[in-house]
Amino acid sequence: MKVLVNVARYFTGALFIFSGCVKAIDPLGLAYKMQEFFEAFANDGFLPSPMQWLNNYALGFSIVMITLEVVVGVALMLGWRKKLTVILLLLLMILFTVLTSYVLFSGKIRACGCFGDCIPLTPEQTFGKDILLLALSLLLLFRLKYIHPVTRPLLISMIVLIAAALTVYIQFRSMKHLPVVDCLPFKPGNHILDLRKMPANAIPDEFDYEFIYQKEGQVKTFKADDLPDETWEFVDRKQKLIKKGSNNVPLINDYNLTTQDGTEVTDSVLNQPNEYYMLYVRYTDGLNEAAMRSFKDFAVRNSNAQKLYVVVSQPAAVTAYFQKMNIPYHKMLTLDATAIKTAARSNPTLYKMKGPVVQKKWGWGDFSRLPD
Repeated sequence: MKVLVNVARYFTGALFIFSGCVKAIDPLGLAYKMQEFFEAFANDGFLPSPMQWLNNYALGFSIVMITLEVVVGVALMLGWRKKLTVILLLLLMILFTVLTSYVLFSGKIRACGCFGDCIPLTPEQTFGKDILLLALSLLLLFRLKYIHPVTRPLLISMIVLIAAALTVYIQFRSMKHLPVVDCLPFKPGNHILDLRKMPANAIPDEFDYEFIYQKEGQVKTFKADDLPDETWEFVDRKQKLIKKGSNNVPLINDYNLTTQDGTEVTDSVLNQPNEYYMLYVRYTDGLNEAAMRSFKDFAVRNSNAQKLYVVVSQPAAVTAYFQKMNIPYHKMLTLDATAIKTAARSNPTLYKMKGPVVQKKWGWGDFSRLPD
């Protein structure tokens, strides 16, 4: 039993550390996933007001959750405060299992993001993993006596604190300088236009449709292949998912660039042969002034060389900000806010492009070192 408990201890601890570190390089990714859950729960009528409140603090919860995951993993492997650690482990696994079961059985969220964007798992794989870890957590709780510290308590405490501090540092650094490992579809070398296309092996969802018509006060439901004549008035259409497809969402979705007057210019912008720059701005509140002054210097130096497009979801606010800062640019384009969240893990994020291919990316923390 002692050997089994220690295998479970080190396996679970290592998996928690790995999972936390993978997410620590992109804490905004987990924050956006948390917002998906909060919005889905609110839409289902589950504590809508608290869920909306939690949605506003998703990034803070993301940082805390990632740090806690790494700390629990390190503490478990080192044997630090074993009772507290195992109880925290069990509580986390109950939470994770509830969330992954919701993903699997509701179908309202495509993935839980347990390993971030770097290692995508299907809902079935994630749920199976969490059931296994929940069982191992229960084993550890009932066999605490076999868990012993690997070294002196003071040294273990110092290691746990260092692990927590490093995890927090990595997260804040990633939001300033971009993730050290880029697992997103907008990473350098990727062809944006190609990734907007449906995957070749996509299997579409299958739906059954019902059409509701009325006539002389009578309301009836018809199948698609048995619709009534024109004397009936259409009321509504309902669809029911019969069979869920797979791999049927492009890696880059809802990426449609438009001008201020609503003209769609995605192909014309991304198919130009020369190099150009794209600055993605999610919002203007809290922009780092020193970084934006450095960016202004870059934009002025570059104004006669390569085009600079500013890509936003809130054009009025960004236009006013750029006018106030007197930052030159070629054209301002609008893009879906969700697409900007994926493209810009730092606010703002600068891309160097050649045609539809991403050449290089900079977070705002690197604006002082932009090329001449």
